[in-house]
Amino acid sequence: MLYDLVWNEPYSGDYNVVMRHICNIREKIEDDPGKPLYIQTVRGVGYRFNGNLGSE
Repeated sequence: MLYDLVWNEPYSGDYNVVMRHICNIREKIEDDPGKPLYIQTVRGVGYRFNGNLGSE
């Protein structure tokens, strides 16, 4: 579902595409990307965003 919404095309079967983009975003917004606070992995489900979507 996330893949369809972001890339507007059917899922290609490459899980690394989404994972690589999440890693890139974490590197930009997290103090310690290895221990993320804002974008957390939910095993067996996907990802969860823990943050404010509004501007500061």
